[in-house]
Order: sequence, then C-alpha cells, then structure tokens
Amino acid sequence: MSIKCYILHTRKGGEYMRVAVVGLGGVGGYIAANFARAEIDVVGFARGAHLEAIREHGLEIVEDESCWKAKVDVREEDELDGYFEGAFDVVMFCVKSYDLEESYKHIKSHIDKNSILISFSNGVDNGDRLRKLSNSIVLDGCVYMLSHIENAGVIRKKGKVFSAVFGGEEEATAKLASLFEKAGLRYKTPSDIQTAIWKKYLFISAFATMTSYYDKNIVYIYKHHYDEVRTLLEEISQFAKSKGIDIEDEVAKALEVASKLPGDASTSMHLDFQNKKRVELESLSGYVDMPLMEKLYEGLKRRV
Repeated sequence: MSIKCYILHTRKGGEYMRVAVVGLGGVGGYIAANFARAEIDVVGFARGAHLEAIREHGLEIVEDESCWKAKVDVREEDELDGYFEGAFDVVMFCVKSYDLEESYKHIKSHIDKNSILISFSNGVDNGDRLRKLSNSIVLDGCVYMLSHIENAGVIRKKGKVFSAVFGGEEEATAKLASLFEKAGLRYKTPSDIQTAIWKKYLFISAFATMTSYYDKNIVYIYKHHYDEVRTLLEEISQFAKSKGIDIEDEVAKALEVASKLPGDASTSMHLDFQNKKRVELESLSGYVDMPLMEKLYEGLKRRV
C-alpha cells in the first residue's frame, strides 16, 4: 500500500514558550514535529545528513500506514550562539545518554535559572546529572514509544503507543504539561516520578540488553529466552529495591507488554549495535550490578 504524505507549516509569531529539542532522533524528532504542527515555538538540533534533509524537505513522520511532514526550525548545536536574545523556556534533551553533558555545554549560553530542563534519554540518573551541571529547574522524565530514524529526515514510529512521563517542581511540570496538551500528545505527571522512571527502565534495560546480546527482536526474546529475560527483569527489580524503589509488580507487566509488541519491534541499543554505532551500554546494562546482567554486560562490552 502506498503512503501519502501531507505537509504542515508552522505559523511564526504568537505568545508561545520558546522550546528547544536537542536531538531529533526517534523520540526528539517525533516530539518536535508534533510541537511544530501545533504552532509551538520550537527549534530542534540535529546533525549531518539528518539535519540537511529536515532543512530541505521538512521532518517526515511515518506512523503505521500513514505519514505527515512538518516544517521544523532545525540547527546544529554550534549554530546556537546569536539565535536570539535571552533563554529557552523549556529544553528537552532527547540525545543518547552518553551525549547529555556535551549537549548541555552547547546550549547552556541560552538557558537561565528559570529555564525548565528535562532529559528523555535512556537511564534513571539523567535528572541528577543535569542538576549537577545547572542551576535551572530540572524535571525527571521518560518517554514510552517505539521509533527510530528510518532515513535522513524520516522518523518511523511503530505501533500506537506514546506517553511522555515527567514530574518534579509543580509549576514547571504544569508548564511542560501544557505543551504536550497543546500538541495533542499523551502525557502523565505521576506524584512519584522516580518510581515511574524505574518502571520504564526495567523494561528497556532488560530488553535492550537481551536483544543486543542475542541480536534478535523483542518478541523473539520473549518467545525463545523467556526464563532468562524474566530472571533479568527480576534482577533489575531487586536492584531498584536496593535504592528504595519498589517495582516488583512490574516484572509480569513488562513480559505482557513484550508479548504484544509488533513482530519486528526491537530496541534502540540493538539497532545501534547492528549499525555499528556508539551504544548506551553503560546506562542500560552497566548500571545494574547483578549476576546475570554482569554476564550479559561483559559479553556486550567485547563487541563494542
């Protein structure tokens, strides 16, 4: 079946919060395109061929059997100086976890103590890392979705799942929520954001590690390595408990989610291994100090 696309243009001007999305990969690209479609004042930061394609053709979002394009103001990180006077109201870091500190350095000249910062990178300590770098308002968060850069300028989103989960300082949380509300994107603001982040981490850490180790998709891991992935999920749950986070009930839920995903769905770390890119091994596998995880982590380290 052929897919037809339509183009949405962003109206300039208006009283909007000024938003930066750093990293226009699967998560950041999808959010930035939806914000642009909703006429939110957003600028995205990308690199290389992906950046050039977005500049020339717009940012294309492919969802199941439909697609659409949005015109997004996109720049390289080192083009930021002189972009405008003042600071961004909201900065969303959607880069790989290993790029968080470097991305912050590029944008810090355009943030101040009132800027709201949030990282949607994989991992559970990104908020703490930002708080060490900045005196801005830092929220904690994560995003549930399956998406990746399919081609330069094209984001492929698989399935219908999307949910941004975030929380922290109450007024900043409400401001960020208003942006997702305007963009028509599903979001949650749980009172216990740390537990919420660990729930996401439980799934992504286990399945990123297993899909990468066996070079297979999520459903394959569920069907053919069920006992092993259950053990790994239980280990992560135990590790979280050692930090005061109770996610024991999430183990069965994670397995159920995995059983219902599209047959070709995998993880970003698995795709990065396949494409011989830098991988988030330390934040997704090396962070959990447990026996089975250590074995898988050591095996994956030899492939980096």
